Amino acid sequence: MSLGNPTPGCYSGAMSEHPISNIRNFSIVAHIDHGKSTLADRLIQSTGGLQEREMVEQVLDSMDIERERGITIKAQTVRLDYKAKDGKTYILNLMDTPGHVDFAYEVSRSLAACEGSLLVVDASQGVEAQTLANVYHALDANHEIVPVLNKIDLPAAEPDRIKAQIEEVIGLDASDAVPISAKTGLGIDLVLEAIVTKLPPPKGDETAPLKALLVDSWYDAYLGVVVLVRVIDGVLKKGADITMMGAAARYSVDRIGVFKPKMTDQAELGPGEIGFITAQIKQVADTRVGDTITETRRQTASALPGFKPAQPVVFCGLFPVDAADFEDLRAAMGRLRLNDASFSYEMESSAALGFGFRCGFLGLLHLEIIQERLEREFNLDLIATAPSVIYKLALRDGEHIELHNPADMPDIMKIEEIQEPWIRATILTPDEYLGSILKLCQDRRGTQVDLNYVGKRAMVVYDLPLNEVVFDFYDRLKSISKGYASFDYNITDYKAGDLVKMSILVNAEPVDALSMLVHRTRAEMRGRAMCEKLKELIPQHLFQIPIQAAIGGKIIARETISALRKDVTAKCYGGDVSRKRKLLDKQKEGKKRMRQFGRVEIPQEAFIAALKMDS
Repeated sequence: MSLGNPTPGCYSGAMSEHPISNIRNFSIVAHIDHGKSTLADRLIQSTGGLQEREMVEQVLDSMDIERERGITIKAQTVRLDYKAKDGKTYILNLMDTPGHVDFAYEVSRSLAACEGSLLVVDASQGVEAQTLANVYHALDANHEIVPVLNKIDLPAAEPDRIKAQIEEVIGLDASDAVPISAKTGLGIDLVLEAIVTKLPPPKGDETAPLKALLVDSWYDAYLGVVVLVRVIDGVLKKGADITMMGAAARYSVDRIGVFKPKMTDQAELGPGEIGFITAQIKQVADTRVGDTITETRRQTASALPGFKPAQPVVFCGLFPVDAADFEDLRAAMGRLRLNDASFSYEMESSAALGFGFRCGFLGLLHLEIIQERLEREFNLDLIATAPSVIYKLALRDGEHIELHNPADMPDIMKIEEIQEPWIRATILTPDEYLGSILKLCQDRRGTQVDLNYVGKRAMVVYDLPLNEVVFDFYDRLKSISKGYASFDYNITDYKAGDLVKMSILVNAEPVDALSMLVHRTRAEMRGRAMCEKLKELIPQHLFQIPIQAAIGGKIIARETISALRKDVTAKCYGGDVSRKRKLLDKQKEGKKRMRQFGRVEIPQEAFIAALKMDS
């Protein structure tokens, strides 16, 4: 079925009453906890998207993990109908985006489907590190930005100071920033009017060949793969034969609709509209985020630029506790990969842990969320190995290789130099915690780039090696600053470093899951801490167990777990001492033999706790 040229005016019934000039596509960007999802709730409520009895807090945070942690992980979309003061009815397509640095790829994806953004700033806390990062994402996408001051009902709110701060730090005119309280609903009508009057409508030609952006896709147990699309040109109709240009896959559309926030079916989607389609898609790989969807018989001349592929920053191995679950883990990862384009994995095997996967993540929170989702949504028990970053090795024979897993490191004699990734970190903190934060950055081999003041708060810019950040930097930063410091980073380049591979030996056998690359100056401290931790965690056996940290052939730290002594003389009541002596000697012989053949059982909790070690 070819789209042909639709007759003007007969467009979908929906579009004739809603011309393209009455559509507004916008996203909400802000720092973590500044009230994005709560504002989205109020907008849905005040436009009648859900009835009063259906409203729950954080409507768009549909995952259990999002609700429990109080963060947004997946960008969600909803379509609202709003009757403005000028008497016209507008279609508002809202994208709620995550605030955390690990989910920045979700933000950039959502922004590509919109023309404007609401910048939400907490009227008591002001501009934070992630506020800046997300504003720059929005400016890169050529967005019109409307500043919104949230939480003005708090006693600590200082709207005038925060307006001045927005102008000073971001360079946006905040004189007519909208003051609201998303919690109580104060000022929501002003936000809706600002969206309609200040944000531009989308542009598009409904007579042109179909061109639509694939914004997101996820797996639904009943519908198969559901695809979220933003139509740029042309009309997407039910029953149309479509082609995904990047994946070169062809399908027939069998359902079209929008989220209001419930799924609501429609006959078609026109230019500027955001909605979903299903097309009996079975292949996860066919729906690549950022791809261009066009009609098979009347294709668009050029594909959309798409999105930069997300670059994994942190790698770790995920292994099933029970080896029989390996195939289930493979299937679960395939489904999760569809839902999360930035998550990558490849198979690997380990002597200690059996078969599993080497996975790439955008940060430690991302790693934690993926692991939790695999365990919850697919009922898997997993062990994660120590997180590591990608190192670049220059070998003496001129070859250059990337090292994802410290266990695969070639012989040290073959290596010319090891390069590690560095990041440029921006930290905003209240003045009283500045000294502790500078010390933390110095301890992590950081070099200071800049330090200035934004109002009452210090803004510190540091260059830091990424492998010092992935372990527990964020947790340490939050505990030092009592949660007030905010942190944002981007990878700058690779620099050569004096790095060594530290192996952990348990009973003289290397445990590859615990090996890691560390800076030579920190190796002894890290090794000693790891040995002490394992000594607490590995249960006693009937023989003595040495735990050692080694660099090459040199042991740098050691702890010993003493043998569990069974009282073999318990049944000797008095009598000749030689009888007891004989039993003790017999026990000694047995222990010697056990030590030769002794295999140490390391419990799974020991792995996980050792990897979470606080340095």
